[in-house]
Amino acid sequence: MQFNLYVLNPTVFLITPPFTQLNTPYPATAYIKGFLNTKNISSFQADLGIEIILELFSKQGLTDLFIEAEKAKEKSENAKRILALQEEYIKTIDSVMLFLQGKNPTLSHLICQEDFLPEASRFSQLEELDWAFGTMGTQDKAKHLATLYLEDISDLIIECVDENFGFSRYAERMGRSANSFDSLYEMLQKEPTYIDRLLLENLDKKMKKLQPQLVCFSVPFPGNLYSAFKSAQFIKKHFSETKIAMGGGFPNTELRSLADVRVMEFFDFITLDDGEVPLEELILSMQNSEYDSYKRTFLLENGKVVYKNNSPKKDYKQSEVGTPDYSDLLLDHYISVIEIVNPMHRMWSDGRWNKLTMAHGCYWGKCTFCDISLDYIKIYEPVAAKLLCDRMEELIAQTGQNGFHFVDEAAPPALMRALALEILRRKLTVTWWTNIRFEKSFTRDLCLLLKASGCIAISGGLEVASDRLLELIQKGVTVAQVARVTRNFTEAGIMVHAYLMYGFPTQTAQETIDSLEMVRQLFEIGILQSGFWHQFAMTAHSPVGMYPEKFGVLKETEVVGAFANNDIIHIDKTGTDHDAFSFGLKKSLFNYMHGICFDFPLQNWFEFKVPRTKIPSDYIYNAIHEEEDSLVKPSAKIVWIGSKPSISTYNKSKKGNSWEMASLDFHTKKEAFSITASKEQGIWLADMLAKIAVSNSKIYTYQEMKTDYENAGLDDFELFWQSRPVNSLREQGLLVL
Repeated sequence: MQFNLYVLNPTVFLITPPFTQLNTPYPATAYIKGFLNTKNISSFQADLGIEIILELFSKQGLTDLFIEAEKAKEKSENAKRILALQEEYIKTIDSVMLFLQGKNPTLSHLICQEDFLPEASRFSQLEELDWAFGTMGTQDKAKHLATLYLEDISDLIIECVDENFGFSRYAERMGRSANSFDSLYEMLQKEPTYIDRLLLENLDKKMKKLQPQLVCFSVPFPGNLYSAFKSAQFIKKHFSETKIAMGGGFPNTELRSLADVRVMEFFDFITLDDGEVPLEELILSMQNSEYDSYKRTFLLENGKVVYKNNSPKKDYKQSEVGTPDYSDLLLDHYISVIEIVNPMHRMWSDGRWNKLTMAHGCYWGKCTFCDISLDYIKIYEPVAAKLLCDRMEELIAQTGQNGFHFVDEAAPPALMRALALEILRRKLTVTWWTNIRFEKSFTRDLCLLLKASGCIAISGGLEVASDRLLELIQKGVTVAQVARVTRNFTEAGIMVHAYLMYGFPTQTAQETIDSLEMVRQLFEIGILQSGFWHQFAMTAHSPVGMYPEKFGVLKETEVVGAFANNDIIHIDKTGTDHDAFSFGLKKSLFNYMHGICFDFPLQNWFEFKVPRTKIPSDYIYNAIHEEEDSLVKPSAKIVWIGSKPSISTYNKSKKGNSWEMASLDFHTKKEAFSITASKEQGIWLADMLAKIAVSNSKIYTYQEMKTDYENAGLDDFELFWQSRPVNSLREQGLLVL
């Protein structure tokens, strides 16, 4: 495949190695490129993962792949079937890829006829899932079928060509919890695999074209690690003058105690945490050998790995790092897939999202399972809402996409409110979603405001749905509070995904079952739409990992490896076999997400005896129907997000008495409605709605509105606030924030 390399001789070549996402670029290199732009440092970026996928899944790519697969000595019946149908795969692949890129939408009709695509083992699950697609549109069903088609080919690759292949990971097992570098180092000495060769041929062309002084690999996950090392090895051999650096999520969490000198056979520098200053210092040190100033950087000196952090420069403020720059990336070549019928997982794999961050770090920063000792969590710095909107407008102009995924650890409610107001003031049409904490700040009215600004979904950590364990986690929420917040989001029309956890230290079998019952009720009532169970993992930089004795667990070993150190094998003294619950928890959740099996006894999900739940069957129902405090604080902000009314006056007579009345007529997107009040109140109200309209920069408080009402010579504002006209407006967009 030919790519247009339009930046010549860049100083820095930024690479995301295979494989991360198919539908949208991982944002790290775009963030760094945006920063380098502010320093007038030329750069070029590439997502080698999507480029290899595009090369592999093409007519020529499959032709070559099948020749390679035929060489395998032993083949399963599934592999034999795919190879027997190879002409059908070669004939259909280009049109399917165009369809998944959104460029060939009419193909959905052919795909859905189910006699167009060749089918292998992945399609066997269709009979079980037919009911899930009953109400699914043609485009979505076709995407899912096309995804199964690609996964069948992937299965062939794994069996006959390269066992480490995976669409969103590559040789992941080599990177996960690799305390020792031995296995990965041994693997790197082997001849390149078929997938490796595709990668290295692509890299070779780019290196010859760009001739960069510095190549920077962003390695977010274990699944990117092997290909980063393989690529670095190739550059060292064939472009020996080029310096190579690695940064990103994996080194930030796993390589903080790096000591194995063999790693530096591949990389000249490995940087930690925020990459802007470390990279700037690297470039300056490369340009001037006497500069010798480094920020959070591993390098080799006198045959040993040393950590240098002698730079006096402070990290840049979020307002100073520039707007992410997605240029160079093949934005219209990414493919949208639907792997599983989970509404939130679909958002991660379907559609193109511009990625931004509302705030660096986490404003809460207390959860005991989280790496809160590391800078990317503990240093909290929000970005002003106006600057965020400026960046959103820049990205819309650059990418042509108005969908945004804010990749925050936990987006701050106050900043989300300010952002929503700014989006509405600017009349931007955007779609966005983010991660939150389920805290009580997310009131009914705030959720309605977020919805009006384009928020379509949120994800948040319910973790273990047990108040005892939530307190031990220091989550700062209760299950009842989470239920009320999920209700507020759901009623506003915002989808809710919950991260769920099992196996937290000291968690008993009873608490696991009780947690499942809480989750069952949340889905049954309809205030949770998506979820995913994760088993607790102890990490070295979390409070549990640093002080395990406080949480009733023991480290299996105190040995610190010379390579990766993050996941810690631990012993839970309560003795609960958490692994045993995994299948049942996930199977039950799959059914709950599809609105079925709520009446199944919890025991039915497990093949071993589990305790009966102690949670009352109406616990969540009662929690969301508790009366909430309706008292409005004087400092509360009042905003009108509805339309401007037309006002007319008339006389009302009854039993010989006559009053002057006002009618305010409104048009919403779906219907019209009217409210009536006394003439004086109606005129004041129409004027006040104009003042508190979301398009205005001035925001009124409840107290300011009350004072304005009284200055107009009107009596008893509290009584008026509780009146039928105001209650009608509260239903239609008069928000208390």
